[in-house]
Amino acid sequence: MTAAEFPWPDIDGGWRPEWLGAGFRVGGKDVPVLAYDCGDSGWSNALTRMHEEAAGPDHPIDRLSRAWALSALRRHVQSNSPVLLEVGCSSGFLLRELHEQWPAATTIGADFVREPLERLAAAVNDIPLMQFDLVRCPLPSECVDAVVLLNVLEHIDKDGAAMRHAVRVLKPGGIAIVEVPAGPHLYDVYDEYLQHCRRYSAASLASLMVDAGLELLHQSHLGFTLYPPFALVKRRNRRHAGDSLAGRRIVESHIRQTRHNLLLRKMLCWEAWLGRLCSFPFGIRCVAVGRKSFATGDV
Repeated sequence: MTAAEFPWPDIDGGWRPEWLGAGFRVGGKDVPVLAYDCGDSGWSNALTRMHEEAAGPDHPIDRLSRAWALSALRRHVQSNSPVLLEVGCSSGFLLRELHEQWPAATTIGADFVREPLERLAAAVNDIPLMQFDLVRCPLPSECVDAVVLLNVLEHIDKDGAAMRHAVRVLKPGGIAIVEVPAGPHLYDVYDEYLQHCRRYSAASLASLMVDAGLELLHQSHLGFTLYPPFALVKRRNRRHAGDSLAGRRIVESHIRQTRHNLLLRKMLCWEAWLGRLCSFPFGIRCVAVGRKSFATGDV
């Protein structure tokens, strides 16, 4: 299925969007992003800008995260020309890699906040972009081969409803790639500032995905090698609970300090190699892959 053939949901009083190859046409008007109704946000334009400036596209843990997602897609997506949906595409770092590595795929980016999507549309106008709330996902059922949710569910109050919608839009046999912050006991001012509703255990993530209708194919952690110092820092941060100014200072400082850390890069490169051979029992992020049943019908 090409982007021109994709069943784009109606918008603006019943208009059917038309993909032009570089943006959409809706009711005779050209628009760079399809925008649908959104509820309360667990993210913001300001947080996106902060992350772009502090972490950029090359922070070691984010690079490991994207590499894991790409590897999981290559392993589990069977179609040569799949429809790939990234929810929470934000600045588009992973979206660009998906587009480059799967040139025959229809790659779609979606996010909750509008401003980053408009900037992204100006930079990569050949990738369809949508703004919507996953809990109110407007996409039709069984329309994509894979959905990628990297650090998205923790920002959503009703994460179960969001996960069910992600499964609903998957075709039978479709794949969900999910990553969330690990360790409920490590929730601190860092999480408060980033508007995390929660952190997850491996068991709670597995339960969330299975309850939504997925068969769990793989589960592990990222940041296994970083966990001891990470856990220590998180415990120390608890003394700043409720202090938003301290939260911002801690988050920005931590991201900047670790972005170009050579030891960190080497540790995560070693972890990426070892992760091909085994799963990790703990880490700073939980990751999992699930498959929707091949039986037809909505979940």
